[in-house]
Amino acid sequence: MNRLIKNNPLSSALILSIITIVYNIAEGIVSIIFGINDQTLALLGFGIDSFVEVISGIGILHMILRIKNSASEERDKFESTALKITGTGFYILTAGLIIGAVVNIIEGNNPSTTLAGLIISGISIATMYFLMKAKLMAGEELNSEAIIADAHCTKTCLNLSVILLISSLLYEITSIGYFDILGSLGIAYYSFSEGKESFEKAKNNKLNCTCSN
Repeated sequence: MNRLIKNNPLSSALILSIITIVYNIAEGIVSIIFGINDQTLALLGFGIDSFVEVISGIGILHMILRIKNSASEERDKFESTALKITGTGFYILTAGLIIGAVVNIIEGNNPSTTLAGLIISGISIATMYFLMKAKLMAGEELNSEAIIADAHCTKTCLNLSVILLISSLLYEITSIGYFDILGSLGIAYYSFSEGKESFEKAKNNKLNCTCSN
């Protein structure tokens, strides 16, 4: 993989962005299905977050295609619009998770199991770590701040996966419902941060990154 990236870094960045989109779609579908079936708010929120990331990923794919054609690293209208839609999606998700957490606390709702969350988060951690390292290598080979920024932003997805893993593991061990609620609130925190960052980047014409590292 390292040799492939070094030989053709821009094509590699393009392939990695497509993999990111396809993976997030699959992850989102599976997470939402199991989140609903197992009544785990953290996994449900994680799944919805994956679909919001798909919108962001489409903007990044468009950006890489444009860089490939023109070597421009300034944001265009399509990418700015995608960022605004992404930011709105994250804010809606944040509000939904907070409301869901309050409802679960009041009604005393607990997941039937968080085993799916354990498995999905484990796979996601491995996948996001690989994507982060590969995108960083491609960005460094191209000396592209935009692609390096995308690699750094992938770390947020990795952090979300770690939160889901920890909350799912603690609930599976203790059966204390508050761990699932805390996990959902952790995801809500990152969703709010990502929403804020998306709107900040939409205002900036330069392709840089304000993602949490």
